[in-house]
Formats: sequence, structure tokens, C-alpha cells
Amino acid sequence: MRDQEPAPGHPERRLTTKETAELLGVKPDTVYAYVSRGQLSSRREPGGRGSTFDAKEVEALARRNRRESSGSSGSGGELSVRTRITLIEKDRYYFRGVDATELAARHSYEEIAEWLWTGELRPGITFTAPKAAVAVARRAVDALPEHTGPTDRLRVAAIAAATADPLRFDLSEDAVLGTARILIPTLVAALPPVRRAHRDEGPLARRLWARLSGHPADEASLSVLDTALGLLVDHDLAASTLAVRVAASARAHPYAAVSSGLGVLEGPLHGAASGLAHRLLLDVLDQGTAAPVVADELRAGRRIPGLGHRLYPGEDPRARALFALLKEIPGAAPALAAARDIVATTARHTPLHANVDLALAVLTVSSGMPSTAGETVFAVARTAGWIAHALEEYGERPLRMRPSGHYVGPRPPQPLPE
Repeated sequence: MRDQEPAPGHPERRLTTKETAELLGVKPDTVYAYVSRGQLSSRREPGGRGSTFDAKEVEALARRNRRESSGSSGSGGELSVRTRITLIEKDRYYFRGVDATELAARHSYEEIAEWLWTGELRPGITFTAPKAAVAVARRAVDALPEHTGPTDRLRVAAIAAATADPLRFDLSEDAVLGTARILIPTLVAALPPVRRAHRDEGPLARRLWARLSGHPADEASLSVLDTALGLLVDHDLAASTLAVRVAASARAHPYAAVSSGLGVLEGPLHGAASGLAHRLLLDVLDQGTAAPVVADELRAGRRIPGLGHRLYPGEDPRARALFALLKEIPGAAPALAAARDIVATTARHTPLHANVDLALAVLTVSSGMPSTAGETVFAVARTAGWIAHALEEYGERPLRMRPSGHYVGPRPPQPLPE
């Protein structure tokens, strides 16, 4: 690679945009994306036609990218991926440096999603889906067996919506943002409504409520649901988010990347955990006390759902925010008391705080929702975060999320099997 001659008075080597892109293994547009994110600095030389870049800075970024591609954090620890989306620190979490619980308390889910994607706050924004996309997604979802779970319905809806979008392979930022704004409301609209007498308009939380509960939607309950969506938008590199980034690294389109996340989300240790907490709460309400229910769980060798979180030694800030809102809803009082009983009873064995799954379970139980409702809320909410991570990954070198296998099988040559 030929370096550009250093300018007088500037002894450091400077690279052209083309040379920088070649060294990083990216397109020239991605080089400027690195600049906009503060990962590279550029300078326009007097009389020059384009920007130049400090060679040492470019080489350092290339080394960091190579470490990530090999699955190393650079310190021998777990896989580490640079991201500017979510920070979890000292029992609090932040979206782009802003306290996430304060953000969710002041802004709607759609406002948070739009801000997370673009950095622009658009008060009152709502996402709407094209009728054609909704029709295709609904037909696909309606063809599924009646017992199909919500995550499968959402995954089928995402795939169906993709087939109706001829521009899905356009991975430019504007195109991906356009897809995001229609995909999320399409997913919600594709779910079968519980209450038939409803209109698909207004904030997304109102539209989602009609798919989860047969109870009328009062403003206090809608506020809790909308806050829950905002709180769950993202949570760093959870398993489903990592799957989305791997798909985006391979340049899968946004529908496929979201589908990857939904596939991982279905596990009982991730998005489906709130359903286990929901059933536990119902058992406690039926028994009138948590003691026998907790005893049965422990006797069967099962962990108590809705308690503890590996990233929060103290209280899960998402649970704290939701419990504070649920206290203002009279109908939630019995489920809240049952949740407190579970925490207090289990504390005699091991002191664990309530996590967001238990808070979601209080909402779903007190609102007459099915046990799968928390999973649906989780999936819809997290789609916005997945899109943010996909956007970030599309700006990185393709296929960098490719760890190397550590082979531990028999060494070749081995005889052919008979």
C-alpha cells in the first residue's frame, strides 16, 4: 500500500480515503461512518480534493477489528464487541449515555426507538405499517396452528413482511430506518387481537394492548405497558442481540436479522422467562402464600423465576421502575403482594432481588393477559434495539463476527469409518 506523502509540518503518515478503506476492509462510506461515530479523525489538506487520515490511528482501528473478528476481547476474556448503544454499570443502565429508566419515564417507546436509531428526538412520533405488508403478515400468521406461541407468530410475520418488501436488500442507513419504522407496527398488527372492537391507530402500546388483554385499556395501565416497552428496548449484548449482530455482520437484511433475534429469544432463559414468573405468581395467588409454592420449586430442583440477574448484583433497575408504576394501579395490588411474598420467602434461602421478568409478570397477571404476554412485550420492545445494533454492525467490516473454532477432536489422519 502506497502512503500519501506527509504534508510540511505534519510528520505523521496520512492515508487517503481509498487507502483507509482498503486497510480496514470496508467501503469508503463506512470510513466516514467511523468518523461520525468518533472512531477515526479526518483532515482535509489545503488544496486537497478529499479527506486524509492518520495512518497510526487507522492501523490501531484495524487491529481492534481483527481482535473482534477472532472472537477475542484483547485481554483473553469473553467475546467483546465495541458498541455505542447500551452501558450497564453499577446496577444502572444507559442508552447512549442517558439513564434508560429516566428516558422511559419521560418518552414513549416510539420516541425512544427513533432517538436510539437516529439521535433525533421526535415528540409524538408513531410508527405505522403499510396495508400491503400487514395483509401479507396476517395471512401467514393466521395460517399457523392455534397453539402457536407469540415468538413463532412474530418470526413468521417478519419473514412474510420481508417477502412483500422488494427493497429489503438495501442496507443503506435511510433504507434500514424506513424498514424499522414499518416492521415493528407490522409485527404488532399481525398478531391476532383479543378484543375485536379496536382500531389499529395511536401509540404502539395501545395497539399491542388489544393483542394481549380483553380488559379495556385505561391510561394508567397503558402507561405501564409503554414504559415496559421503553425499558426493554435494549440490554447490551444479550444472546438474541448477539445473534442479530452476527446476521448483520453477514449482511443479512433487517427482517432476517430480527428473525435471528426472535429465534434466540424463545429460550426459557431469555424472553420466555417472564412466562415462568407469570405462572409462579398465579400459583401463589391460588395458594394464598408463597411458602408452599417456593418449596415445591426448590424440591423439584428448579430455580425461582423472576429473581436475580447476573448483571445486577443489587436491584434490577427495570423492575424497580415498573413496580413503582404498578403501585398506582389498584387492580395490580394482589399480584404485587404475591411478588413481594415470593422475594421475602426466597430471601430466607438466598437474598435475590426481583428482576424485570417478575415485574412483567405482575403486569400480565393483573391485566388478565396470558402467560405468554410478557414474551410478546419483550420481543416487540427488543426489536427496536436489534435494529439499532444491526445499523451499527452494517457500518463495520463484513463478516467480522466470525470466531475461530477450537478443535478438540481426534487428530488426523483417522481411518475411514466402516
